[in-house]
Amino acid sequence: MDNSNGSNNIIGEGSVLKGNLSTSGNIRLEGKVIGDISSDSKVACGETSIVDGNVNAENAEIAGKVTGKVNISELLILKSTASIHGDINTANLIIESGANFNGACSMGKELEVEEEVSSDNEKE
Repeated sequence: MDNSNGSNNIIGEGSVLKGNLSTSGNIRLEGKVIGDISSDSKVACGETSIVDGNVNAENAEIAGKVTGKVNISELLILKSTASIHGDINTANLIIESGANFNGACSMGKELEVEEEVSSDNEKE
């Protein structure tokens, strides 16, 4: 998790942000965001968090509610209180017992899968 600029962004409980949030640093969300969230680092959504939009990040830990697509390039952790209503695309996924997820899930690195399929076809 590269956070070379040391930026930590916090949206506190009771706060509402309307619009897109984009940063190269970490994001800690306890409030509500109506719009997309994008981070080159980690997004941590607490139990009281609500996201009405897409989440894009390198890593994410979600304990609140997300309505939208979740695209994580490395590791996504859904805590037991998480509620996801939308599609997930991630390399690695951990879902704790009790988490609620409704949508499609695509896991792994697609490039590696395509290369393996091509190699298998060439052997035949």
